[in-house]
Amino acid sequence: MTLQEQIKEEMKTSMRARDMQAVTTYRGLMSAFTNEVVAQKLSPDTPVTDEMALTVITREAKRRKDSIKQFSDAGRDDLADDEKKELAMLEKFLPTLMSVEEITKIVSAKKEEMGITDLSEKGKFIGAVMGELKGKADGALVKEVVDGLFA
Repeated sequence: MTLQEQIKEEMKTSMRARDMQAVTTYRGLMSAFTNEVVAQKLSPDTPVTDEMALTVITREAKRRKDSIKQFSDAGRDDLADDEKKELAMLEKFLPTLMSVEEITKIVSAKKEEMGITDLSEKGKFIGAVMGELKGKADGALVKEVVDGLFA
């Protein structure tokens, strides 16, 4: 069963349970899938591959994280809580991301492999690390680890 089919099933289950927040979240995700397919100049009824679905879900999860931060900073904890619930629904479909320790090991090994010693090549280095860890690690966490190594 593809991710798109799993999300459709979750949406149906949420409809039966009358969980409107879940229904709205899953409908928005299905809409984002269609938008992604159309953006790639394909027919709107083209099935979404799991890779495309993960890209869309990751993007939507990132939006939720940004919203949570903004709402929390503005003192709107009620809205932040709604976003946290939606984020939890989306994270069910994302692969487990690497821990800080795992990222640190890979970043250290990559640093030695590339022979980088100073900050002048930091951008190129982060690009190389993210290319290797794409989809396996949170970009903000990778940046934090790299900053820690160069500090």
